[in-house]
Amino acid sequence: MIRNLLAASALAAVIGLGIGIAPAQAEDIPIAVAGPMTGQLAAFGEQLRRGSEMAVKDINAAGGVMGKQLKLVVGDDQCDPKQAVQVANDMVSQGVVFVAGHFCSGSSIPASSVYAEEGILEITPASTNPAYTEDSHAKGITTLFRTCGRDDKQGLFAGPWLAKTYPGKNVAVLDDRSAYGQGLANETAKNMEANGLKPAMRENYTAGEKDFSAMISKMKAAKIDVVYIGGYHPDSALMLRQAREQGLKAQFISADATNSQEFWSISGPAGEGMRFSDASSAVNLDSAKDVVAKFRAEGYEPEGYTLSSYAAIQAWAAAVTKAGTTDAEKVAEALRASTIPTVIGDLGWDEKGDLKKIRYAWFLWHDGKYAQEPLN
Repeated sequence: MIRNLLAASALAAVIGLGIGIAPAQAEDIPIAVAGPMTGQLAAFGEQLRRGSEMAVKDINAAGGVMGKQLKLVVGDDQCDPKQAVQVANDMVSQGVVFVAGHFCSGSSIPASSVYAEEGILEITPASTNPAYTEDSHAKGITTLFRTCGRDDKQGLFAGPWLAKTYPGKNVAVLDDRSAYGQGLANETAKNMEANGLKPAMRENYTAGEKDFSAMISKMKAAKIDVVYIGGYHPDSALMLRQAREQGLKAQFISADATNSQEFWSISGPAGEGMRFSDASSAVNLDSAKDVVAKFRAEGYEPEGYTLSSYAAIQAWAAAVTKAGTTDAEKVAEALRASTIPTVIGDLGWDEKGDLKKIRYAWFLWHDGKYAQEPLN
């Protein structure tokens, strides 16, 4: 208990004071990373924080940005939209000029309005709902970007694959009603049906639910062969474990929010064979080799969104250097006009702030670990 209290105090100090560098000086440039640093999805917050810390450390060691050191501030939104807005306003009060975040689409979308109004550039390493960039673009906002893909693109990858792989099978498509989960499930179901396979079930569940027995019984009665889940790993892992305990042997499939080792700690052996789609892993790219080695030397595996968080800060710093200013509009112009080398490859953005190129792959859980399947 004492250890937990000390850990909580340490995290609070980190979130409140900034991390990764020496105490802030007047000439420092304050930037931020925001996401679920505590709560049910804290494993993803750690990925964002770790990636951002390393990027700031490396950039500062190389001389900083425009001759100044970066100060990293951490915001904890717990993937709650209201808390995300509070975090965004706190970043404004601290003079932050750039935010790598948020994680959940349901947080990034409302927080982005604050950042846009206050002239703060935002690059999310993880929020995939199309509305994040579509809605802002429609309003003439130019300062929002991603270093990840979009639900409609991932649905276009997963939906046709499901139709081709499971013709004539009973497929259930489930989501947790979140901006991320529902958006992804809708896009996947749409593309699956467009390729000749209509979902046998289309249902919602409540995020954080502890007993999925009613849903599992419904799927058993419908003779479901395949379960596609739009949602986060704590729920999909628990549902899968309970499904196996209750005799449902259907293949479970999900997407990028399954890319945490925490999934297996919840699912246990029931997670064997669980499949999920995600952007092709950058861990083995030459561009990531040195950074990955640093993480592993610290005993941390840079899974999930760790490298896309590093890349977000890396890309922003390169654009600031090119623009000669931290002004959000001018940095945004530099980003769109450039192809920037990052740890996850050379990145370029369209007029909406979405990546011009992204390639998806399937990942498979086996014996407590997940690995990417070969690309076609």
